[in-house]
Amino acid sequence: MSLVHPLFSVLVSRPELVMDHVAGYAALAQEEATSMGTEVGKRAIAWAACGVCAVVFVLLAGVAVMLGAVTESFHWALLLVPAVPLAGAGVAWVVARRQLPARAFAELRAQLDADVQALRTLGGRP
Repeated sequence: MSLVHPLFSVLVSRPELVMDHVAGYAALAQEEATSMGTEVGKRAIAWAACGVCAVVFVLLAGVAVMLGAVTESFHWALLLVPAVPLAGAGVAWVVARRQLPARAFAELRAQLDADVQALRTLGGRP
């Protein structure tokens, strides 16, 4: 049995193979982080839209209450106008509350597990 793990002999004799492997890991991590970042960005935009729509709803509802108190007659626009940003806030809230993908970085984890298993096999341990 050799005193040096096979990984070290590859590191010494063929370092370009190890660097290619590490570059593959970096590319895979970047790809998965980009897709996850896109999802997080969408959620952040949805939360911002929800907040803006809620503030606009409160402002328009306040204006509608003041106009309703001043005028003697009721008009349907006093309900409809604040309802539009309220509906927008509801839609944005639903979008913002969506679950992120449950298995984030699943491919990277699977690749790491496969490499660990291969190293254990090379080292003679099951």
